[in-house]
Formats: sequence, structure tokens, C-alpha cells
Amino acid sequence: MSRHPRNLLTPAVAFALLLAPAAALRADLPPLIPRDVLFGNPERSSPQISPDAKRLAWIAPDDKNVLQVWVKTVGGSDDKVVTADKKRGIRRYFWAEDNKTLIYLQDADGDENWHAYGVDLQSGNVRDYTPFQGVRATVTATDPAFPDEVLVEMNLRDRKAMDVHRLNLTTGALVLDTENPGDVVGWGADARFQVRAAQVATPEGGTEIRIRDSASAPWKSWIKVGPEEILGFEDFTADGRSAILTSSIGNDTARVVERNIATGAEKVIASSPEVDAGTLVIHPTRHVVQAVAFAPGRSRWTVVDPQVKADFEEIAKLSDGDFSLVNRDSADTHWLVSFTSDRGPVRYYDWDRAAKKGAFLFVHQPKLEGLQLAEMKPVVIKSRDGLSLNSYLTLPAGVPPRNLPTVLFVHGGPWARDVWGYSSTPQWFANRGYAVLQVNYRASTGYGKKFLNAGNKQWGLKMHDDLIDAVNWAVKEGVADPKKVAIFGGSYGGYAALAGVTFTPEKFACSVDIVGPSNIRTLLQTIPPYWKPMLAQFSVRVGDINDPKDADLIKNASPLFKADKIVRPLLIGQGANDPRVKQADNVARAWREVCGDPPRWELELRVEDCGVDAVARLAHGGVPQPHDRKRGQPRADVNLDPHLARVDAIDSGDFIHYLPASAVVRLIERRPDAFLDGRVFRRRYSTLTDQTARTLGLSRVTNLVSEIALMADHTPRLEADELRRMRLSCDLVERELDEA
Repeated sequence: MSRHPRNLLTPAVAFALLLAPAAALRADLPPLIPRDVLFGNPERSSPQISPDAKRLAWIAPDDKNVLQVWVKTVGGSDDKVVTADKKRGIRRYFWAEDNKTLIYLQDADGDENWHAYGVDLQSGNVRDYTPFQGVRATVTATDPAFPDEVLVEMNLRDRKAMDVHRLNLTTGALVLDTENPGDVVGWGADARFQVRAAQVATPEGGTEIRIRDSASAPWKSWIKVGPEEILGFEDFTADGRSAILTSSIGNDTARVVERNIATGAEKVIASSPEVDAGTLVIHPTRHVVQAVAFAPGRSRWTVVDPQVKADFEEIAKLSDGDFSLVNRDSADTHWLVSFTSDRGPVRYYDWDRAAKKGAFLFVHQPKLEGLQLAEMKPVVIKSRDGLSLNSYLTLPAGVPPRNLPTVLFVHGGPWARDVWGYSSTPQWFANRGYAVLQVNYRASTGYGKKFLNAGNKQWGLKMHDDLIDAVNWAVKEGVADPKKVAIFGGSYGGYAALAGVTFTPEKFACSVDIVGPSNIRTLLQTIPPYWKPMLAQFSVRVGDINDPKDADLIKNASPLFKADKIVRPLLIGQGANDPRVKQADNVARAWREVCGDPPRWELELRVEDCGVDAVARLAHGGVPQPHDRKRGQPRADVNLDPHLARVDAIDSGDFIHYLPASAVVRLIERRPDAFLDGRVFRRRYSTLTDQTARTLGLSRVTNLVSEIALMADHTPRLEADELRRMRLSCDLVERELDEA
């Protein structure tokens, strides 16, 4: 038994050793960037100028490190926090058109039933405008001509249908404005602030746009397309006679078009043969498209309105990176713009249109300034069937880009995409010595309807092949060590991580699944009620759970039913209050049932009350919010000796030391002795608390301050019952190390 205590190195360490960069390379890496710099709260972010341009608002942490909304007079120093959120922090807010009200959205413990709150800046009072439990509220529109009103969507009448309500900011009165017949998934208001457009999810999985002539007129079907097309309502023109759309009708990529409502006559405003139209800049009162962003790799602007051409040209000179328009005042004299760059924090400027000058405001995280961050390179990878996979490769700074441990970081959605710019997760991995590959696999949005539809009913099939092809490309290019590639992701990315260790069990050295569905049938059966109108689209894109013909497709694409194939370490994190993925225990349970004995290591950690976003912080080893610490302050951080190995990138030790509330974390390791290469690694714990000890199945660990070495090629692993019988102390550990 004298050799056994060395196995007290948590499965976290073994998990991380799998991908540990070679020692010769580690010595050349830049200094270790603390996780709280990468994932902690921004010092300031998301500025918004008031409609009258007299005040500036932004988000920043208070003295308890909870994100709040702050306000000051433009040019003054009267900074003041105006909200008092106690738990999750505020991330979504905007100015009402009355110049005296700030509106922000907040849910309860991660359930995504957002409430709309208003802050009266004169009195300081905060009001919940939508105080209905179990009801989700979103803001449809504001209008400068109606400063005391806001259009708000809520599923108050029917949990499956989002009706439009007219909110009076002065009285707080909510009046039902437009009732949802049950199939509408989006609404649009005209220049008179009347709801006249409805975007519908059809029973076939396609899209329909309905228009009415006035608020009292009946609805008429205007455009209806099948699921193969991309179609979205953007705005009405100022006269209300035409609509601005993003549309792929008659084209592969989605273009911005203006279409006459009565005649159907259409003109193209902006388009690209490479990619779909991205962000649109539409003037809030003139209702004309001013610019459209297109992003095949990096983002570029197509300026449509001659009135802003000089502004866009001069703004581009303010800073490196890609910029976007954050908001503007009612007079259209001041714009707030943000710049994102792959190797620095987000930068914010106040653009004076008359003077054609920009005034620097702040960066979101000043501690990133001057650090040696990694370059994010757009690359194009060919799939085995000839599709172009627009991807991003981030390589660690300071080391040769050869034979590196690599993380395949898979985006969620899947109907979303990766973009270029600053991103904490790739920088975190790269700083620790890992190459990071992000792939816009088929079904990702932004690259035309053929590419989007190529992913229909391809979960675990060609969509997974794209990821494998990307890994093979990285190996062929000499970038990735084929024996040290991990797969990591959240949402669909979490699904891909599960698929990686079940469908291709030998391909990846380890896997991290964050809020990923393991059973597609369960996913579609338990979607939130307000997603019901979109279920037909899921049937087209994923599979129809009510069609016997798709039964085998859905089962075969569900990693749950291949849990017995797992031979590599798998780390699972789920949100206890996640409204969509209610499958936290499925894979671990299936593993036990199929294999007949529990996984060698299994961590389950539950605290009180949070949802998906806290689990995302958990995945990143991120710094939790104060409400995540209800059972005491976080345990001492686990710091690796930077001269030995930076192996905390994929490290469930971070999961232990930074636990969000209501998180379920599991590490599944079927062959604990199969993935270590025999080298000696060391890890330093400053303190390992009793709670952590209990988590690991140990009765007690006290003040473990010495270095623990693990020699993987011959050290036996301990069964859980052996560990539970042990009482460990510093002296015992040190003695065992001496004997080693």
C-alpha cells in the first residue's frame, strides 16, 4: 500500500497529462495568464449612449464582483451604479427612448425565463415590468417617436406562444397588443410602431412571412418558402410599403433585399457569393440599410448608404481589428463602436460624426493589454466530399507550430458559427501550449443554404466526419500530435464531444462535454414550450421523433446508446436548471449499466441554483459569481509549476476549485491506465479541503502541501473503497514520495 497515495493526484491531473505539451516547448511559452483575467468579469463593457447623448451607461462589477449597470454624465466623473442584482449579474440592457429609464433582462437561476426590469434614473427605483413566474419576456422594439412605450413579447397567455404586449414605462401597464396564433416565432413593427409583420415556422419546417396593412387589418400570407431557404424579416421601409429582408430565394447565399409588399418587386441591396449577409446597420428613423457585414473569415463591411461612407472609412483607422456599431444617439451625431481583435481586449470608442474623430472610452479587460496572446488564423479545410470548411486555427505563441497537443473546440447551435476575434477559450488553451482548431462544419450558418442543408439529418454522420476531417488536416499539416487531440464544446459542441468518444472512440485522447445532449429523442421531447413552433424545423434538420422511419437515425445519432464504446476520459458538465438539455446523468448511468461497474472516477458536485451560464464558466475553469459560493469561498486555486507543465487547460481540478451553482460534473474514465505515457509529472496543491476530499471519495485530506508525483507506467490505481479507507496527511504523502 506504500505506493498508493501517489494516485491521489485527481483524475483531473491524469486527464490533463494526456495533452501536456512537451517540456522543451513549455519553456518557450509566454507567462501563464491567470484564468480570472481570461474568464473573470470584465472591468467595463457594453457601453450605451443615451438617446439625448447626455449620459453613458456600461456594465461593470460592483464591490461584490456582481455585474451591474453603471451610468455617468458624458464628460463627467459622476460614475454611479444604478442596479443591485444580488446573484447572476446583468449582461443585457439598453436605454429606453425616454432618456430616464434603463431596461435590463434577468432570469431566475438560469431558467431562461427572462424578466424585463426598468430602472428609473430620477428616483433610483427598480421595477419588474413582467413579474410573472414561469413566463419568458423579450423586447420586440422601441421607437424614438414613442418614448414612453416598449413592445414586449411574453408567453403569459399561452406558454407555447409569444404574444406582443405594449408596455407603458410610466404606469407599468401591460396591454395585449398582438396575439400569437401559435406558429409565430418573430414580430416586426413599422415606423408608426404598429406590429405589421410576423415570421412563422411552418409545419413543413420552412418559413412564412405574414403582413397586415394596419394593426386592425387581417393577416395575409406574403412569402412562404420551404426549409431549404434562408429567409428573415429585418424591417419595414419608412413608408411601410416595402420590407427589408435577408433572403436566399434565387441565390445560394442570403442577400439583403428590399421587396415591395404589394407588387413583390425586389431589389438587391447587398450580397456576397461567399457568405450570407451578417450584421445589418439600419437607420432607426429613416429605416434604410446603411451597411452590411460579410464574414468569410474576418468581417468586412459593404457600405450601402452614401451618408455614412466616410464614417466607416475613418472608423476603420481607429484601431486594429474588426469593428461594429454598438449604438447611437437620436440625433445620429454620436456612435459608439467596438473593435474586436484576436490578440487583445475589446476596445470601445465614441465616434463624433461631425468632427470625424473617435474618442477612446475603455477596453473590456485592461489586464490583457500587453500580454502575448495567440494569433487566430482563418483557414479553409476541404471535407472528404469536397465542401469548404471555413475554420480558425489558434497556435500557441513562442513555440514552433509542430506536433502540438491540440484541442478541437466545437461551436454550439449547431445552427451558428465561429467568428474571428478575441475569444477567451482559445487564448486559454493556447497560453497553456495547445493548438486550437475551430471548425464551421456543415449545418453552420453563414455559408449559404447548400452548406446549411448539407447538415440535415447528419448529426453524428457527415457533420461528425467534418470534424474528423479537420483533425486529420491538422495532423497532415504537422500542427497536431495525432495522439494528443482533445474534443471540447458546449451545447451541440458538447454533443460532438460525446460523439467523439462514442462514435470514434480511439480518435480523441479525451473529451469535455458541456451541456451537450446525449439522447436526441429526449432533447426534442423536452424542449421549452416556447420552442414548440420550431419543432418542425428540428424534424427537418435533426430527425422526426414522431416518424418511425427516423427512429433508427435518431437512436444511432445518440451517443447515449454507444456509451459502452467509451475508452478515453470523458468529462461532463450540465446545468441543473438547463431548460433544454435535461440529461445530466444519462451517459454516466448508461456506462454503469452496460459495463457492469461504475466508472473508475466519477465526480458529482451540486450546489444550489444556477443554470447553463455557470456551467460554461465551470468548463472554462472560470471565476464564479458570488452566488456560486453558497457553501463557502472557492477553494485555493490549483497552480501548476510553469516550468514543469501547463496542464490545467483540460483539468477537472478547475472544476473542483471553481464550482458554479447547481452544476453536475462527471468524469468518466474507463481505462485509467491506458492514456498516460509514463513520464513523471508533478502538481502542487496548496490546500485540498474536506469538501474536495469527500468529492473524490476520500474520508479526509488535510493540508496537502507537498508535491505529488505520478509515474503512470507502473503505478496501480486505487479503487474507490480503498481510498475511502484511507486517512491521509502530509507526512504520509511525503513519506510515500520519498519511497518512490
